[in-house]
Amino acid sequence: MCSYKYSINCARMRPFAKIFLAFLFLLQPLAAMAQASLEDALRADVEFLCSPLCEGRAAGSRGGVEAAAYIARRLRAMGYEVAVQGFAIDSTRVGHNIIAGEADGWVPPERRNTRGSIAGGPSRRDGGVSPKGELPKGGAHPPLTVVVAAYDGIGLHDGQLYQGADSNASGVAALLSLAERLKGKANIVFVFTDARNVGSRGAEALRNSLKGRRISLLVNLDIVGSSLAPVDEYWPDFLIALGAERWKQSFERCNAGIGLHLYYDYYRSRNFTSLFYRKMGDQAAFVADGVPAILFTSGITPNTNKASDTPETLDYGILARRVEFISRFLNGRK
Repeated sequence: MCSYKYSINCARMRPFAKIFLAFLFLLQPLAAMAQASLEDALRADVEFLCSPLCEGRAAGSRGGVEAAAYIARRLRAMGYEVAVQGFAIDSTRVGHNIIAGEADGWVPPERRNTRGSIAGGPSRRDGGVSPKGELPKGGAHPPLTVVVAAYDGIGLHDGQLYQGADSNASGVAALLSLAERLKGKANIVFVFTDARNVGSRGAEALRNSLKGRRISLLVNLDIVGSSLAPVDEYWPDFLIALGAERWKQSFERCNAGIGLHLYYDYYRSRNFTSLFYRKMGDQAAFVADGVPAILFTSGITPNTNKASDTPETLDYGILARRVEFISRFLNGRK
């Protein structure tokens, strides 16, 4: 009797089992398509930022303005309101931080046509945000997660174009993808900083504008597109996360199925870890203020700050996996 009932149940279950297996088989190509789509988007952003139009994105240059306008257009196409924070780089140059996000207390800017300009008028030099684009402040609002990537580069030097693909078009492309994936998540702000190569002036302007607002975490994406300098020779699919020791357990959960090799120091050097985390990069100003911060990087390569840092030297498959990992981590934060 038992075997008869078992046979009947098995017969009834077979169609459902076939459907379930077919569903699993369908998921594999869908996942591959999503991966390919992300890689294509990352590549397209990097290639534009490295194009002759952007002229290497030197801080305060015409090419830098073209890059900033492109970033603003991409964000608006995602449905974000975009603010522009102008600040003085020096006596002759003005920098622009591009800001978008979903945060309590955020006052969105007016929509602007960014073709050929950023704010549609004179840029502010005082570190303020352009009209109607105010960063949220005050203890009444929940703490912010701030995710940054610098978009400026070396530019043109001695007639040579320094495209800056890995440094740091890769970080900008990754941040654009994160902004798209995390659209609608509350209390997260995405900032594309200018003048990293001039003493991180853009990061300083951002820090000053956020005085009085609680920041639960600052994340900096700085040189994240290469697999040319792995910590361990046979593991090119790696990611360095400085300052992230307290989130190790969360990282392990987020890394499930992605399989990145994660490192929490800079090539096993205590001195270089401290140097790159506390003294260099756009997170340093926030670290000095006691803000919890993570620097994500794939390390300096033989191409860094050279004319050979071009889009074709990046590993877009591994970059896409890094974006997926960071997206999971940020999406899981309250």
